[in-house]
Amino acid sequence: MRRPSWLSTHLAALRALLVLTVLLGLAYPLAVLAVAQLPGLQSRADGSLVTRAGSDTPVGSRLVGQSFTDADGNALAPYFQTRPSAAGDGYDPTATSASNLGPEDVVDTLPDPSAPADSDEAAGSPSLLTQVCARSVAVGQADGVDGRRPFCTTDGVGAVLAVFHAEGLAGPVVRVVSVNQACPAQPFLASYEGVRVECATPGEDLTGSVTRPVRGDAPAVPAVPADAVTASGSGLDPHISPAYAALQVARVATARGVSPADVTAAVERHTQGRALGFLGEPTVNVLELNLDLDARFPARG
Repeated sequence: MRRPSWLSTHLAALRALLVLTVLLGLAYPLAVLAVAQLPGLQSRADGSLVTRAGSDTPVGSRLVGQSFTDADGNALAPYFQTRPSAAGDGYDPTATSASNLGPEDVVDTLPDPSAPADSDEAAGSPSLLTQVCARSVAVGQADGVDGRRPFCTTDGVGAVLAVFHAEGLAGPVVRVVSVNQACPAQPFLASYEGVRVECATPGEDLTGSVTRPVRGDAPAVPAVPADAVTASGSGLDPHISPAYAALQVARVATARGVSPADVTAAVERHTQGRALGFLGEPTVNVLELNLDLDARFPARG
């Protein structure tokens, strides 16, 4: 007896499901696993884990960055510091992401002291510009270099004005507010086009003003490299630039009681060139560098 067409269709679909399950759900994953265990590939397949000298306990992966800070989040002087991370609380592989803040994010949401203590309004939210400015000041202080950047104030916030004109977007300036400096802070400029600059009031409506970042007198090329103050797209990048590594050599050498030349040699050992000789930029793997220093020059104290 001829089977109904609907039954033939379902049986064909079932056969296809079973065949594809065996091929793609069993055979293919097992083949990939077998290839991954070949010499030279096993370490990468297992996560490129890194251990301390003389120990089999993993302390991290050469593919994922991690922070070298104390319990309060303060940078540890004997260790090279990584770039900032926007992945969770920092370098969280389960929350890999960027901050989604762009170059036009220059106005802070100021903390509102009148808001409930556990609310977002009470905490406020710094703009990307202010985050970069604050990080640059902190790195400059830690490593003894000029932490100034264009469009940043000396106290580490975005140097941004809200300028009110008599005729909306044009005409004489009638009022100016330093939007990222909450009262009673002293504005970074005393006056703008002859008008006194005011400090900002949290929650104030500045609609109708023109936002004007002010470059200031910072050097055109900041002493603190860009990777020291900005996060990578994934938030997991384990590398820093050789320029940022060089900036930290003196601090690390002093904290470990060794010569800068010894630390510089370690940096050079862990500097990776461009992929294939021309792709990307040279990088330094921070975890491997710090482990090398711990093995050769243990941190004091």
